[in-house]
Amino acid sequence: MNTSTPENIQLQKTEATRYAFLLDWGTRVGLVVLVFGFAAYVFGIITPFVPLDQLPQLWSQPVAVYLQKTGTPTGWGWLALAGKGDMFNLVGIALLAGCSMPALLGLIPLYVQRRDYTYAGICALIVLVLVLAASGILSGGH
Repeated sequence: MNTSTPENIQLQKTEATRYAFLLDWGTRVGLVVLVFGFAAYVFGIITPFVPLDQLPQLWSQPVAVYLQKTGTPTGWGWLALAGKGDMFNLVGIALLAGCSMPALLGLIPLYVQRRDYTYAGICALIVLVLVLAASGILSGGH
């Protein structure tokens, strides 16, 4: 079967263009949020969760001691503190880490429209795996 017909090439261009567009915007938004968060933290626009004067003593501690002394939550608990200067940068990191999900979700309607349910299912499964990985459900006891 010849897959390089003009129609197939156009479909592939449409898919690649949509994926690239959504991925490009996701990375741009993530990067802007990351830079804004860092600047807001450095210039004191957003108050940090852990005061700057305590950091030198805390950095030398093991992670468990740092978490206990500062009350910093683990896992997705940082979301409750996203408004703090030293935690806001995690919003940008999360956006960058997850920017492939909207791009993959954007492909599913294209695949369904042309009745290519295998590729639509693969995209949906990849998104499901990413969501499960991010959720921590499959952490293996860590």
